[in-house]
Amino acid sequence: MRVTEVVYNDSSPIEGYGPGFFRIGGKVFQGAVLTGPRGTAAWDGFEDAGPLLALATEVDVIFIGTGAEIGHIPTALRSALEEAGLGVEVMASPAACRTYNVLLSEGRRVAMALLPV
Repeated sequence: MRVTEVVYNDSSPIEGYGPGFFRIGGKVFQGAVLTGPRGTAAWDGFEDAGPLLALATEVDVIFIGTGAEIGHIPTALRSALEEAGLGVEVMASPAACRTYNVLLSEGRRVAMALLPV
């Protein structure tokens, strides 16, 4: 069997998470975060669509982690993202982290907005 090292593009993988925090690129972020090709920063949640829409030319899919359980995002947010040409995948934050890391390792153009567990 041949084993190859995973190489990521400019984005950092999710290294860990816990109650109220995420570890991304060797740093711990408290609360909700947005991560992708522009780096990682605090995110103000579902009412903060601007930073997500700004990624429209840089990513194909945005994963939205809704916390410990899967939940719905506001219809207006989903509509705005889809009108901008972005794919939107909503799932619980732990599942979103795993899926994001897999697609990131494949070189896919993805970003992630996460609410903490």
